[in-house]
Amino acid sequence: MLNKVPEITAYFWVIKILCTTVGETFADNLNENLGLGLTNTSYIMGAVLIAVLVAQFRSRRYVPGIYWLAVVLISVVGTLISDNLVENYGVTLETTTVAFGAILICVFASWYWSERTLSVHTIVTTRREAFYWATILFTFALGTSAGDLLSEKLAFGYLPTVGIFAGAIAVIAFCHFALRMNAILSFWLAYILTRPLGASIGDYLASPKAEGGLGLGTTVTSIIFLSTILALVVFLAISKRDVIRNGPVAAPLGTGPAVLVVLNKVAPTEALLEAVRRRAALAPATFRLLVPDPDKLGFDHDGPDGADGVELLARAIPRLRDAVGAEVSGRVACSSNAYDDIVEELDAGAYTEIIIETPPAHLSHWLHVDLPQRVAQLGLPTEAVSAT
Repeated sequence: MLNKVPEITAYFWVIKILCTTVGETFADNLNENLGLGLTNTSYIMGAVLIAVLVAQFRSRRYVPGIYWLAVVLISVVGTLISDNLVENYGVTLETTTVAFGAILICVFASWYWSERTLSVHTIVTTRREAFYWATILFTFALGTSAGDLLSEKLAFGYLPTVGIFAGAIAVIAFCHFALRMNAILSFWLAYILTRPLGASIGDYLASPKAEGGLGLGTTVTSIIFLSTILALVVFLAISKRDVIRNGPVAAPLGTGPAVLVVLNKVAPTEALLEAVRRRAALAPATFRLLVPDPDKLGFDHDGPDGADGVELLARAIPRLRDAVGAEVSGRVACSSNAYDDIVEELDAGAYTEIIIETPPAHLSHWLHVDLPQRVAQLGLPTEAVSAT
């Protein structure tokens, strides 16, 4: 599948906050103004969400209308889950906040243990998409409980609560852009905090002035935000400004056969060099090298320590160039999982085959033991060379 989620742009964050606000106000509107009641509203919105998620999972690519409709609905359902526990079952906001936080941590841990990455740029399998939407659901439920806890239970008020969460997001942005905090960690922290931010904005706009709000009501607030979301999603569907596109490779691959060479460690082994020589002797081809980034391989203790990936790539390319008798391009991996970078390379260039240097006896956390089988399923001839 192509990546199933949008690129993280300013449009993404604007629509995300609008969706979280709608999740709060629309749920309240159905529950209170239309008289459906909390239980009936939960059943109806849960059924609609399931139907939309079925459409989302069946799609083979990112479709803005389906994706953002799913986000709006999962925002509503996340709010209803929290409200049901508090109002129908008497669970305290403190308990739901802690419980949803613990569940969210477990989802993240399971996702990383299974896939070795939490990047939203690699949602290209059904399993990763399932982890993604489970994470989204519990971020919304957690955000509802946390926002209500601060604004209502602890009596901070709606507008001060907006300021608290907006300030926290600003701190995360500063840590990411100025202090180079990890991009994936920064994204998910900000994503979690936008939910209580949006919920507090919705409560502030919809609540009566006597309760510290602007008094717009849930109906007017929902209509305003849903209309804005619709306009932005239509714009993105037409412009495709939020479609994830892999950047071009560092060097052109040429018009002839192109071979992607994937290293286990940065120094090519003699077995790999011999495989490359045999391939070069068969027919002219362009060769491109993909090497791991040591900074992302904290568990590969027997690998090179503290070295920069670009420098290591520079050491590896000459040996491969001597083996094939021609220029060789290459790049350092962006991910801690080799499969993700291989997929990105195949999307960006017209490769005809792959040569992989497989791990020796120890387990590599970049080249998993089943990597040759997984890569072979991508449809290209794949040769696995044992790094012994």
